[in-house]
Parts: sequence; structure tokens; C-alpha cells
Amino acid sequence: MLEWIRNRLRRGPAVPVVRMAGVIASNPLLGSRGLSIESVAPLLARAFNLRGAKAVALAINSPGGSPVQSALIAQRIRLLAREKNLPVIAFVEDVAASGGYWLACAADEIIVDPASIVGSIGVISAGFGFKDLIAKLGIERRVHTSGERKSMLDPFREEDSEDVERLKRLQAEIHDGFKDWVRERRGSRLKGDEATLFSGEFWTGRRGLELGLADGLGELRALLQERFGAKVYLPLIAPRRRLLSRFGLGGSLEQIGTSALFALEERFHWQRFGL
Repeated sequence: MLEWIRNRLRRGPAVPVVRMAGVIASNPLLGSRGLSIESVAPLLARAFNLRGAKAVALAINSPGGSPVQSALIAQRIRLLAREKNLPVIAFVEDVAASGGYWLACAADEIIVDPASIVGSIGVISAGFGFKDLIAKLGIERRVHTSGERKSMLDPFREEDSEDVERLKRLQAEIHDGFKDWVRERRGSRLKGDEATLFSGEFWTGRRGLELGLADGLGELRALLQERFGAKVYLPLIAPRRRLLSRFGLGGSLEQIGTSALFALEERFHWQRFGL
């Protein structure tokens, strides 16, 4: 109701700002700031349906995560942009890397800070091996499968070279899809050879601009006021969090424990970029 009243009373054009912050995962858990198609779709619907909107801004701050969720969110952005005939502008804050850059490419224009981190167009898989540890503890690992590859990359067994090669083939397929998406969205704006651009390396916003990974340097409010006037209305479209979740409360013990593990994985994603 309050949003409807503001829309009726405002003067000047509107550019809704969708906050897209956190690791991209299929099921962001209690207390996390993760992104998934389930959590982002309602925000995008609100933004693109805002009466009198002249464009939609994406405020992105993500180190990446799930390639599937990245693709689903990006596809939804493009679908709504076509349906509503609205331009989309992505503003990169600290980082738009890996899946975060996948999301940025869904915009028609990418604006960065000189010190933003962009790129990391690649695929990563990380884990641990516990074979020697469980042997020292006198623990016996028992696994029974009905398929010879069902226990591929079991962290409690010796790493198998055939399993690693199979994983690399899967990663190469996903990487190819990522590269195709960047080529489709950035096209002739890309500068620099593909061996460098698609190596998984990441750069500052200023260097990313030189490589064609971004279109300009700037700050969200200042740039949108310059384009749409000082009276531009910039409603923030962000998730509505339940009161208990704001303090890390609520949910079952299992959810809280799983959330703690997710937080560790989330920390790993950010630390890769020195954040």
C-alpha cells in the first residue's frame, strides 16, 4: 500500500533498483544473503511492473556460485526486459565475478567502480580428501552402489584420475555455456583475446572497462540522476526479511547447522577475491 501511495504522489521518472547481493545458490539458507531464482524472481517482477518505470537498475555484489541459478536469473531478466521494453543497467559494487558477472551480462549496460572486481569467467570445483584422516581415526568407510560411477569423487577414498577427467569434461561444458552467454551479451564490445578473457582471471573495474567487460565508470545514484533528472525516483527493491531471521533466529536446529556450513562456503567465495 505504501509503495502504491508513493507511486501516486511522486513527481519525475522512476528507475527501480533491484539489490542482488550474495552467493548464488539454489537454496539460500537461514540468515544468508544468497541469490536464487526463487528469491530473485519476485523482486524482478516488482521492479519491471513498477508504474512509469523508465529503466531497471541492478545493484550487483556477488562472487558467484551456482551456474544454473545464474542462468535462470539472467534469463528471467532478459524475458522481463523484452516484455516491458525497458533497458536494464547493472551497477557493480565490490564484485561481480563468475556467476555474479553472468548476472551483470543480463543488463544492456554494465557500470563499475574503478576498484570493483569483474570477470572470473570460468568454472571451479573445490573439496577436501579425508582418506588418511579416517584411517588414522580407525574409521572404516562402507559404500554400496548399483552403478560403478555412483560414488564418483568420494572424498573418503583415493582420488581417481578417471573421475577427475570426467569432472573436467563437465566443467568444460558449463564453461562453454558461460562463454557463449558473454559473447551473446557483450558481442563486439569485448576487446582482448578470448584466451585471456575466458581464462577465469578477474580484474579491477577500470581494467575490465578496457577489456570490454564493462561500459563505464560511475555510481548508481549520480549516473541515474544525470540521465533521468535530479527528481528521478529510485525505489529499492529488496527481499522482505522476517524479524527472527534478521537476528539469526528461528528455524530448526538442522536448518541452523546447515546454515552455518553454507556460511563457511559463502566465506570461501568472497575470500577468493580478497573480500
